[in-house]
Amino acid sequence: MRDAMQCDCLKHPPPHIVLKRAAVQVLLLAVLCGTLSGCYELSTSNGGAETRFTPPRQVDPSDIALPDGYRIEVVATGLTFPTGIAFNEHGGIYVTEAGYSYGEYFGTPRLLRLEPGGGTTIVAEGSNPPWNGLDYHAGSFFVAGGTVYPGQILRIDPDGLITVLANGLPSLGDHHTNGPLVSKDGWVYFGQGTATNSGVVGLDNYDFGWLKRHPGFHDVPCEDVILTGLNYTTSNPFTSLDDRISTGAFVPFGTPTESGQIIPGGIPCSGAIMRVRAEGGPLEVVAWGLRNPFALAWSPDGNLYATDNQYDERGSRPVFGTGDLLWRIEPGAWYGWPDYYGSIPFTGGFGVPDGATPYEQFRDGPDESPLQLLRDHPSEPPHPAAHLGVHSSSNGFDFSRNPAFGHEGQAFIAQFGDQAPEVGKVLAPVGFKVVRVDVDTGVIEDFAVNKGKTNGPASWLKAGGLERPIAVRFDPSGTALYIVDFGVMTVNDGQTTPYPGTGVIWKITRTGGAR
Repeated sequence: MRDAMQCDCLKHPPPHIVLKRAAVQVLLLAVLCGTLSGCYELSTSNGGAETRFTPPRQVDPSDIALPDGYRIEVVATGLTFPTGIAFNEHGGIYVTEAGYSYGEYFGTPRLLRLEPGGGTTIVAEGSNPPWNGLDYHAGSFFVAGGTVYPGQILRIDPDGLITVLANGLPSLGDHHTNGPLVSKDGWVYFGQGTATNSGVVGLDNYDFGWLKRHPGFHDVPCEDVILTGLNYTTSNPFTSLDDRISTGAFVPFGTPTESGQIIPGGIPCSGAIMRVRAEGGPLEVVAWGLRNPFALAWSPDGNLYATDNQYDERGSRPVFGTGDLLWRIEPGAWYGWPDYYGSIPFTGGFGVPDGATPYEQFRDGPDESPLQLLRDHPSEPPHPAAHLGVHSSSNGFDFSRNPAFGHEGQAFIAQFGDQAPEVGKVLAPVGFKVVRVDVDTGVIEDFAVNKGKTNGPASWLKAGGLERPIAVRFDPSGTALYIVDFGVMTVNDGQTTPYPGTGVIWKITRTGGAR
């Protein structure tokens, strides 16, 4: 009788058992949806910028974890949005302050000399922020900048005299003219980011502020391209939400395109690495088809490398799940933007193609993948040297050259950290640390990261470690690695808030022990 009753209950369970089973099924579904990309809409974003901060910033080197045999110390505090560091032939340390931050903070860009004890002396000031990056060559400093006015490459003498080497660069959009790097033979290499996320001017650019200031601005290719004629329809923020307007690729907002339409290339162009002589002269294109080549560095074997910030999940043509890239730059190569992620083309259409994984779909939803904007591609893009974290904002970097520091030939990369949810959702903070990369294998390992049960910026962890590393550089001896920490920048309730005076310069040295 007991066996019969149990069997009957399994076939026709009473209501209280049905309810319990339903509750368990809902719980299991929630757990599964938390792990499966197809259910990602159910989870809220939890990025490192989604925190509350009250100045002053805490600074405590003991809150930073390093490999055995290394130590970190504070060199300077109280900086406002530092972006680059360089050293002269006498060992002097110089830093750029951007004078601008996302969140529409506008100030004065400056070149500072760091004094013993942490003080600063102003070497030069500018009027066209942000000043991005810094390099020193043959007695002069080199800086990239500009979003108020078109971008520039500047040479700054030690007495503060500023000479414009290149002007009119397309830096008025999402991404700016980025850090210069001077070669031994006197060429100033620099990166120029794209105006948009993925080739189409949209409402995200209006929200960022620049479309209001420059309604006719858009991306410019380095060579002629032929369009597929794909257009995106949005509301018109310049009139009313009821007014619908269509926009194509590589054209101003509200301009539709046609299949087969040719967009003329030009120099300067967006999404490219270019160069100019240290004494000035015409621009030359080194490589193009990049999204935001933020920083450049020479490897010990003489190759040029670049970090490239990848697509966000925003705007008219959002792209999901693309981590930042480290490239070895091949002169004349095209690197795939806006139709590739690294060497992988966007699939276009709907559904997962044979052999593809959901990650390779770059979808903005469970099924949809970005359509291609270009009818013909200049070439097949090269393969990246490394794939970095999605939304990690992997930026300034340098190569180790001295066995006294260790990891010779490996790249050390500053990861600024996510700006979620503005750029897309993350389930936990991404970036906010320094990683090292074996460029031969693409293997990435943490090098300097905040202590805690999970990764995140110091403000998120309520501690005194790293906030937003934006650049790293070895001193001329190669025995000390300096970290440029931009400072606190939060993203809450649709508002990006940067905090002036929270920037820090850190210094890592090797004390012995295991590598």
